Amino acid sequence: MAQFIPIGINVEVLGQSIFSVVNAISLGKESRLEILKKNGIENLSENKWYSQEKYLKAFSEIAADIGPSTLFAIGKSVPEHAVFPPEIDSLEKALHVINVAYEMNHRGGEIGSYKLVRFDSTKRQAEMVCANPYPSEFDRGIITTILRKFKPKDSTSCNVSLDSRKPSRLKGGDSCTYLISWQTPDQKQEYRSIFIYIYIYI
Repeated sequence: MAQFIPIGINVEVLGQSIFSVVNAISLGKESRLEILKKNGIENLSENKWYSQEKYLKAFSEIAADIGPSTLFAIGKSVPEHAVFPPEIDSLEKALHVINVAYEMNHRGGEIGSYKLVRFDSTKRQAEMVCANPYPSEFDRGIITTILRKFKPKDSTSCNVSLDSRKPSRLKGGDSCTYLISWQTPDQKQEYRSIFIYIYIYI
């Protein structure tokens, strides 16, 4: 499915999930609330359920208004202040829990998923497939914050990027695949040396 097109026709979204987008950044909050109201979502309450179809229409307008970089910022802020249970004590577990949280905030039919399809602690790489109707940059922001929160302590840098070799919701595909990596200073130096060698000798 492409962005902003629901998979199931009767799916509902919990108000607290919508609030997380509205309150993500202070700039433009009132405008986001007005767009939601225009699309039939008003008197927003954290404990009530709302039509995902209406929410996605509103989200599409919000996205057009704020652009991809702000969508990424909103995505990053969603899990930033979340309280994770004590048993979520590793990056692999935290990446898996994204889908658990997603399922808790949606009901009423097929909703899609956030699926961790590869996790290699030795190579410090992972891969996640997001097959849901939300914006690509929004999802990249969510994964980025989880990575920053839970990356191993000896990792000094991390990155989440869209795999351009795979289908993408940005181009009407059913999912987006994100490449996740976290590096130590030694790895960064090793990569730098390889690039220098290639530049000089090849």
